[in-house]
Amino acid sequence: MSLVIQISSFLGTARGLLSLALTCRSFGLRQPTSAFNWSLTEEVARQEVCSAATDAEMSCLPQYVSGTATWLSILHRFEHLLIFDVLIGRNIEHVNGDKSRVQSSTTDRMNTAVSSYCVMRSGTHYAEFRITGFPRIGIVRPMPNLDTAAYDNYCFFVGNPYLKAVFLAQRSEGWSVCNVNACEYCCETGNMGWTDWDEEDNEEDNQGIEWDGMEECGTGDTVGLLLNLDVGTLTIYKNNRRLGVMKDGLSGSYCWYVSVAGDGGGVDEEREAAAIRRGTLLPL
Repeated sequence: MSLVIQISSFLGTARGLLSLALTCRSFGLRQPTSAFNWSLTEEVARQEVCSAATDAEMSCLPQYVSGTATWLSILHRFEHLLIFDVLIGRNIEHVNGDKSRVQSSTTDRMNTAVSSYCVMRSGTHYAEFRITGFPRIGIVRPMPNLDTAAYDNYCFFVGNPYLKAVFLAQRSEGWSVCNVNACEYCCETGNMGWTDWDEEDNEEDNQGIEWDGMEECGTGDTVGLLLNLDVGTLTIYKNNRRLGVMKDGLSGSYCWYVSVAGDGGGVDEEREAAAIRRGTLLPL
């Protein structure tokens, strides 16, 4: 049995293991002579999760409960850890109930989605976003106590003078002394924007900043963000090609976010959207 489990582990993904389970009852159903309380494919999925997931990631995953959560479903969730669990503004929505995908409504108000439960505090983190239109994609300080229902008209983190004090009031010890509280890549121009949310020192924030290797992105492109908190850098990728380091000097805790805005046109016109294509909290 151990040899079969080892061979099956080379399939590597929840989809591959599901296909294996469907090919043969011996693989997909618990056998009376088995030492496990689940099937062979379930045991392979369990080992994959337990060997690769960190304690922080395990806390984000559902627990195995017979008849409710399978190890295959937990492995699938582990492979797609990043979701937009917080939507700020009434003009942003998940696409067909898929929390890894968001889009704007047909208004010109910019709203924001945050992957808030995956807080990055140290190490190296990477996420890819498949985009439509020209969203802004970046990192922001965790703000678990932010009243998201209070900002139904608009919400964005960089270049928003009206909500700076509100955001800054959420400061916690985990933010560190670094003054970069939000930093984003603008797909339309390739420029960088960042803010410390200080109303007096920097009223209009640092927007439209050019950086070495900058390129714009548009519909159909995949934008990759590599956050290395060991060295304090945010590196941008376009369609798996490294563009360069967009920002350095970063420290403290961050979450991924995306801000999208409609074009103000009718429903037949394209909406801005973004989907988390792949994400990991594992050190590279």
